[in-house]
Amino acid sequence: MKVAITGATGFVGSRLVERLHGLGHQVLVLSRNLSKAQKVFSASAFPNLEVVAYTPTESGSWQQSISGCDAVVNLAGEPIAEERWTPEHKQEILASRKVGTQKIVEAIAQATSKPAVLVNASAIGYYGTSETATFDETSFPGDDFLAQVCQAWEAEAQKVKDIGTRLVIVRLGIVLGTGGALAKMLPPFKLFAGGPLGTGHQWFSWIHRDDLVNLILLSLSRPDIEGVLNATAPNPVRMTEFCQSLGQVLNRPSWLPVPGFALEVLLGDGAKVVLEGQQVLPKRTLSNGFDYQYPTLKPALEEILRHS
Repeated sequence: MKVAITGATGFVGSRLVERLHGLGHQVLVLSRNLSKAQKVFSASAFPNLEVVAYTPTESGSWQQSISGCDAVVNLAGEPIAEERWTPEHKQEILASRKVGTQKIVEAIAQATSKPAVLVNASAIGYYGTSETATFDETSFPGDDFLAQVCQAWEAEAQKVKDIGTRLVIVRLGIVLGTGGALAKMLPPFKLFAGGPLGTGHQWFSWIHRDDLVNLILLSLSRPDIEGVLNATAPNPVRMTEFCQSLGQVLNRPSWLPVPGFALEVLLGDGAKVVLEGQQVLPKRTLSNGFDYQYPTLKPALEEILRHS
């Protein structure tokens, strides 16, 4: 199988490339930074991999490389929780997903030999936030900024079905692995200064990175899987429980909460990502027979920290 991937040098994409390559598949990496991608995926380590430079929000010759691919995995998007949500940054967040997906679908439509499946990322921000509600793949969308971004993102992906390509949308929870969000939370815990962010009552819907990659691989290989899948573990926790589990695994206390206003000073509206949450259950993911390696939090943290 030949698989084109956007966002391939990122936290999730890099592991997906490793797995696909290890299984003997050909990989086409579409990257904004050609030299970076070539360093990350050296020709000696990844002989079945090709890197093509592309501009995610613009049509171009890169789109021709999609022809002949069996599948496309679209993971690209501007980071959401790393800087303040200025009007300019909010526009970048939206355009990188909406227009970026539009250009991928355009490339599939133009291909003389079309990919059979598009696996397109989305996020559980689709549902909005709540301390009391429970969401699954059939739940209605929220109405805040992130929910609007996810709806626009998914709407562009849906258009691929009009040209006969199977679509799987994976709504990502907080992905845990070596690096990513967890890496930013570890330093204060290691200095005996860890604790919950904000009130601690907010829900933390998470997934181990290896489970997410396995879910994408399953979506690529099973023609009967289509539509929305929540990429979250079946056992979400509240922030306080997450921090307690992390402290236990590190043998560190979890007693020093980070006040919400401190994050708001740093991130403005972007603090919503960590100060508010949602309890998301993967009902369709489970009904499709997906078998989680890490369905509960503490074993997932133990495995990650053992290798970090």
